[in-house]
Amino acid sequence: MLVTSKKEWIYMDNSLNLIVMLTYNDVTVNNAYEIFEKCKNSKAEYWGFKEHNLPIKQMKKLFKYMKKCGKKTFLEVVEYTEKEGLEGAKMALECGCDILMGTLFYDSINEFCKSNNLKYMPFVGQVEDRPSILKGSIDEMINEANSYIKKGVYGIDLLGYRYEGNPEELNEKIVSNVNAPVCIAGSINSYEQLDKIKKIKPWAFTIGSAFFDNKFGNDFEEQINNVYDYIKNENIRNDENAQQTLSIWICWQCIFNRF
Repeated sequence: MLVTSKKEWIYMDNSLNLIVMLTYNDVTVNNAYEIFEKCKNSKAEYWGFKEHNLPIKQMKKLFKYMKKCGKKTFLEVVEYTEKEGLEGAKMALECGCDILMGTLFYDSINEFCKSNNLKYMPFVGQVEDRPSILKGSIDEMINEANSYIKKGVYGIDLLGYRYEGNPEELNEKIVSNVNAPVCIAGSINSYEQLDKIKKIKPWAFTIGSAFFDNKFGNDFEEQINNVYDYIKNENIRNDENAQQTLSIWICWQCIFNRF
């Protein structure tokens, strides 16, 4: 467990947190403010979006409103050069968000974040393209993550389900071998994936595009609450399976009684 001062959050408990990303295909949607306005009373506490598609004035307005509503805020920067990553960090600071996620790690970005009390969760592995994909050796990513932790980053942004290898193995090994917050980000779009995430218990995970594609229901706020309840309630999956088993048993009984 990671213990922090009263001014910081205590992240490393046994909870699993949903970060709602107002993004689609790794860019912020144009109506992000309107969606948040509609869903601000949902159960999700953690909210974020990307550095691209909104003007900085709109980004600042939205982050300010999120924080006014008591939310913890995240800017995920999908940039790979030092110059662009540092610009993303400065944007995060200007917007007043709580955590900078993404960017490839650079010492200059890390020092900027530490100097400005901005929590930093960089990518690990070989990240490229947009929407991003992840390549590389799992052992190398573990070593890379731990080296960043020693340098003072807050945690790791892991593109687990964007990995070209075995994502389940990657997620489990990173979470098990990195003693810091790990956020599994990108391409989570099913309850089956949520089951696997619940099992390994990272600090957090993001969902963005899947909410826009109605993968967890028909209404945006409903989907947020569905996912939130699902990850918080260990019995939901078992109850659903039990109900399915009961339904099958009843059907077989009906068929049997007809003969």
